[in-house]
Amino acid sequence: MTTESSPLTIAQLAELAGVSTATVSKVVNGRSEVSAETRAAVEELIRRHGYRRQRRRSTPTGLVELVFHALEGDYPVEITKGVAQVARQHDLTVGISDLRRDPDAADEWLEGVLRRRPSGVIAVFSGLTEPQHEQLARREIPLVLLDPADAPARNIPSVGAGNWNGGLTATRHLLELGHRRIAIITGPDNALSSRARLDGYRTALDMAGLPADPALIGRGDFLIEGGLAEAHRLLRLPDPPTAIFATNDGQAIGVYHAAHQLDLRIPDDLSVIGFDDMPSIRWTIPPLTTIRQPLTDMAAAATTMLLTLAQGEPLPQNRVELATELVVRESTAPPPPA
Repeated sequence: MTTESSPLTIAQLAELAGVSTATVSKVVNGRSEVSAETRAAVEELIRRHGYRRQRRRSTPTGLVELVFHALEGDYPVEITKGVAQVARQHDLTVGISDLRRDPDAADEWLEGVLRRRPSGVIAVFSGLTEPQHEQLARREIPLVLLDPADAPARNIPSVGAGNWNGGLTATRHLLELGHRRIAIITGPDNALSSRARLDGYRTALDMAGLPADPALIGRGDFLIEGGLAEAHRLLRLPDPPTAIFATNDGQAIGVYHAAHQLDLRIPDDLSVIGFDDMPSIRWTIPPLTTIRQPLTDMAAAATTMLLTLAQGEPLPQNRVELATELVVRESTAPPPPA
């Protein structure tokens, strides 16, 4: 007889579910050849009672799963570099997945992870759903969030950057140059990093005794097209900004295109500052001033945390935040004479 708080073995789960131990084993190991109804019933029993392995793995397997919400641009390349650096040191392989915001793809990905039994999972930008967290935890597969879109739960380790300080530093740089009409193009409203960078911008203006003009806050999406559209709107205001803080480098490229289309010179007519410091951005004309986000170092830190968990050791802290820094190039200058 078992209680609600007693973890069950495969045999006990099979007895309660009225199926064979082989069927329960397939569910536990993420095998696909089980009906949806049976899988749901077994998963519900595991959720209620827990699952007790016959023996715990003593060493991790040779695979780290790295999952992105989308594989686009320089961002995933810099992340992958950091994960690969640590993985090589431990003779591990890195598996890369792209969920593309598709729920079906996420379910298929999770089934594959449960079959492969990796050392752990690093989820980049967008976190997994709570049921997915639970399934990984029940199989003793560690999870670390990297640059999470939302504030992670306390029990889920995560690595991020100093986004608030980066927003503050970017805006202060423009203020120190003499700008007072400073616009910002944010990222998605639901992105933690976007909200933090906007808060840093507002704090810098407040510290300078300047109100944050709602008309100068553009709602972007971290894409070049979003930066282009918002820059056009901002630069067509009756009292346009003399500087724009684009909260990622992609949107800064969109600002460059809008300035070119409107016959504005950077930085003579308009100063532009980005965020990320992607390798390709130094080739813009003029080279972009930006806030460096240490993506490769962040990814290396996340991988180190993951391997610590995979070896059954506790983490010294669940949240690691790496510093950002200002990189001054040629896209920012004092504002044009009034």
